[in-house]
Amino acid sequence: MLYFCALKSEWENSHSKFKQMKKSVYPVLLLLLAVILVTTGFSSKERFDFSMYRMGDLELCYDVPLEEDVLNEPIELTSFNLFLDKGYVGFKEALGFKESQGRYSIINELGYMGKYQFGRSTLKMIGVYNTDHFLSSSRLQEKAFNAYTSRNKWILRRDIKRFEGRYVNGIRVTESGVLAAAHLAGAGAVKKYLRSYGAEDFEDAFGTSIGYYLKKFSGYDTSSVVPNKKAKANLL
Repeated sequence: MLYFCALKSEWENSHSKFKQMKKSVYPVLLLLLAVILVTTGFSSKERFDFSMYRMGDLELCYDVPLEEDVLNEPIELTSFNLFLDKGYVGFKEALGFKESQGRYSIINELGYMGKYQFGRSTLKMIGVYNTDHFLSSSRLQEKAFNAYTSRNKWILRRDIKRFEGRYVNGIRVTESGVLAAAHLAGAGAVKKYLRSYGAEDFEDAFGTSIGYYLKKFSGYDTSSVVPNKKAKANLL
């Protein structure tokens, strides 16, 4: 019995020492792991590849100008600048940057609102009636742009098919240029411009013309825009 108690006492002492040793070793292991992650993950020679990670179908809102926008428009730059390509997101951001420099809460002197400078009548057409909520919701503004662009693409579908790749007033017509011009002047005005081969142009209150938008926003990939006669900016 005494021998068993002695063995038990020795085992308890050893177990206690082992637990104390584990407690002292854990911080060292954590520190070593952190050093390994820092030296390998942030090495100037080796960079971690995040391309395998996706956000599913989550729609994100960006405020990133294209490189040519920064060169042509006054804007304060930081030491790091991100530029988008010629996809649909790049198209939206380039247009939003031109309209308002990407500012969601702005109202200009003519009453046009938000990042994409919508008027009240256009907002009502796509189902937006509360302008205060519109100005405070970047997500709603992105939905509104998508809906309005879908409507314009449906209205101009035949003209896009007919004129794409052709030249009007020396400007090569592309789908993205047509959609941008429709955002500026309305689909009806763009129809008149194309069908008159540029004779019936349009300028907004600031002197911006359909031809200017056709050229500036030429060559983006807007194939993902689905033509929809009755598109609404619904937040589900």
